[in-house]
Amino acid sequence: MWSDGRDSTSRPPTLDFAWPDLLRLNPVPAGSHRVAVRAGLSVAVPLLAVVLLDRTPWAAYAAFGAFTSLYGRNHVHLPRAVMQATAGAALVTSVTFGAVLAALQAGPWGLVAGTIVITVLGSLVSGVFDWHPSGPLFMIFGLGTVASGSGQWSEVPVALAVSAASALLAVVIGNVGAVIGRVPSQTRPRLRAPGGPDPVRYLLAVGAAGTIATLLGIGHPWWAMVAAAAPLSVRGRSHQALRAGHRIAGTLLGLLTSVPLLLLELDPVPLVLVVVVLQVVTELLVGRNYGFALLVITPMALLMGQLGSTQSTTGLLFDRGVETVIGAVVAIALLAAENRRAHQW
Repeated sequence: MWSDGRDSTSRPPTLDFAWPDLLRLNPVPAGSHRVAVRAGLSVAVPLLAVVLLDRTPWAAYAAFGAFTSLYGRNHVHLPRAVMQATAGAALVTSVTFGAVLAALQAGPWGLVAGTIVITVLGSLVSGVFDWHPSGPLFMIFGLGTVASGSGQWSEVPVALAVSAASALLAVVIGNVGAVIGRVPSQTRPRLRAPGGPDPVRYLLAVGAAGTIATLLGIGHPWWAMVAAAAPLSVRGRSHQALRAGHRIAGTLLGLLTSVPLLLLELDPVPLVLVVVVLQVVTELLVGRNYGFALLVITPMALLMGQLGSTQSTTGLLFDRGVETVIGAVVAIALLAAENRRAHQW
């Protein structure tokens, strides 16, 4: 989006956007109900499986493998299968790497360093395979969540196996319709040459957000890194600034929707069912307004963190709010610096 409607050859992009855009609802994306159902099933089956097997500490491994279902919502047949397969492999790698960091007891600085590595690699792979949603956001989230646990070396193969099984299930659920329908693909997956500024931008934003959160001693520094990466996953500085605004406003308001659900202290099975419902609603909302979707994403993320672990509700809410603001402000600062430099040329 350009501030005055002219193309990129006229002037550099600005950070201007209409504030009403924070509340604007986009048209309902075609097939969003199918995407929501696929995502709900992909999350429900592995999470219920680990809970019913009395292996709730494995919930994070299963959940982040299941996030494979979130990729390729606008693609069909072979392009979706390839995108989900590559994204699933990346998510499994992040979860496994997180388990290794936990076993090494790498600590908060090790987590920041490991996340920076995953961020750069994830942004490169995302560019090559043209992921949608783009960028390494879910890889950062998965690595940070798993690496923060008090893991042991015996957990590393478990993390690999559970996340891989969950990712594979998500790919099957996401593409079974094409197989049953026997409809030939009319398009081929697109590959792009790696490069461009994205890896550097992600590195700067994610590294700065993680460093600030760690220096401040906040308990979940990867949340700041996720919040810094989120705005960079869309194209155009105006859209990225809007995404940062959505991230702050949506998360802070989402903390209010989180309180009653956290205070219920649900048992594992009903907790999983609530998470599944929230995942379905998220997929119905995220294409219409990212800020509104965060009213649902925020409690879903916090509830998922309660599976297999017990944390103070007050501490969780504080960390989520403060670290989201840190990460989003870092992203805005980066965008402002780029915008200023572009106008000086």
